[in-house]
Amino acid sequence: MKIISIASITAGGKTTTVNEIKKRIPKTASLHFDDYSFEGEVDDFYKWVIEGADYNVWDLSPLKCDIERIKNTMKYDYLLLDYPFSYHNKLIKDYIDCAVFINTPLDIAMARRILRDMKFSPAKDILNDMQNYLKYSRIAYVQMLKDILPSSDYVVDGTK
Repeated sequence: MKIISIASITAGGKTTTVNEIKKRIPKTASLHFDDYSFEGEVDDFYKWVIEGADYNVWDLSPLKCDIERIKNTMKYDYLLLDYPFSYHNKLIKDYIDCAVFINTPLDIAMARRILRDMKFSPAKDILNDMQNYLKYSRIAYVQMLKDILPSSDYVVDGTK
C-alpha cells in the first residue's frame, strides 16, 4: 500500500482533493487530520512559530495507530492522509511514500475558510476573525509555506 500525504494551509483544498481522488481510484482509504484531537495541540500559533515551529509538539499517536490499522487490513492500494505536516512529524514521516502540497494563495484560502466556516456568522465575528488572522494566525500559514511546501515531493496549483 502506498501512503500519500496531501498538505496545504487551512482551507487550501486538502479534504476536497482527498475526497475527489477517493471517488476516482478504487481501493483507496483516507484519514483526516481534522477528525482527531491530539495531545500537545497548539492553541497559540503565533507563539508556536516564534518558538521555532516544532511540528513534533503534536502527539500524533492516534493517527499513527490508524495508519497501521489500515495498512494491516491489506484491503487498500492507497491511503491518503488529509494532513498538514507532510514529512515534518517524526511519528508519521516514515509512513509517507509521497507528499503533495496544494499551493493555495493565502487570500483564496482565507475566502474559502470564511465561506465554509462563517457563512451564517454576524459581521462582527467575521471582522474579529480577520483581526485575529492578521495578528496571530497568518504567521503559521506563512511558516507552512517555508517548511512544508519545499519539502514536498509534488506541488500543485491550489487555484484550480
